[in-house]
Amino acid sequence: MNKEQQELLDKAYENYSKEYEKDNSIGMCLLVARMDGKKTYRKPNKEMFVGLCTYDKTFSEKWGLKIEERELNLEERKSIYEKEYTDGVEVPNNNWLNSKLTTRNIPSKLITISYNDKKIESYE
Repeated sequence: MNKEQQELLDKAYENYSKEYEKDNSIGMCLLVARMDGKKTYRKPNKEMFVGLCTYDKTFSEKWGLKIEERELNLEERKSIYEKEYTDGVEVPNNNWLNSKLTTRNIPSKLITISYNDKKIESYE
């Protein structure tokens, strides 16, 4: 994830935290069993918040943070390779293509983060 995406995640979690502090019945609370046998609730940490936004559409929509991850197909990876290494000259789909993509560290995943009408894409 790049710096801009991390900043969007930080803003979203900060907003969630402020709302949670106002009224801790909002959103998602985690049920925690304590050593003394009692149970309490606590706010998800930032990592859990991001996970919930990634995999729970309802939670994501409620907080306005949309995180999408998808694998790039061979043609998309090939296109990135061609732009970066061949000045747009088309590379044939041959036995060596996967090897070229791997050795040149051509990304295999697209991550898109949207928050407050701002959308940032990055490759991994």
